[in-house]
Amino acid sequence: MALLFACAAIMLIIIAARMGWVSFASGMGRAAAQEIIEAVGLLAAAVVALQIAETIVEEEVIRDADISAPTRVRRFLSRFFVVVVVALAIEGLVATFRALHEDPSELIYAASILGANGILLSGWGLFVYLNRFAEELEPEAMADVKREDEKFTSRVR
Repeated sequence: MALLFACAAIMLIIIAARMGWVSFASGMGRAAAQEIIEAVGLLAAAVVALQIAETIVEEEVIRDADISAPTRVRRFLSRFFVVVVVALAIEGLVATFRALHEDPSELIYAASILGANGILLSGWGLFVYLNRFAEELEPEAMADVKREDEKFTSRVR
């Protein structure tokens, strides 16, 4: 599964690079800027795919981690959400720029993306805050995760 996410990311990077290059070569107008902004959106999606691949490999293959511990769940979801929130923010900006230059009536959809991203960010913050209490109830799970981290970082170096 991680390999498929990595392949998808590579394909998105290639498509974004081609879009950017063709737009750059075609001129320095507003249309080229819009295409390059869309290429940045594709690159953001590629980063999401690479982050998911990295998380899968690190958590499931290298660490062989039990995802049921609260600390593990928080870490896994946080790694995922940070990339998703950033990618959605970029996608919202791309939609905003497109709507401003092509069809201002589409601004409501861009605002919806950005608003939903804010709700997602707030929900993630609430999850992390509430998860802290669960970690306090299971201090041994937190200690296991810290020991595992020390082993992992010493292997990676």
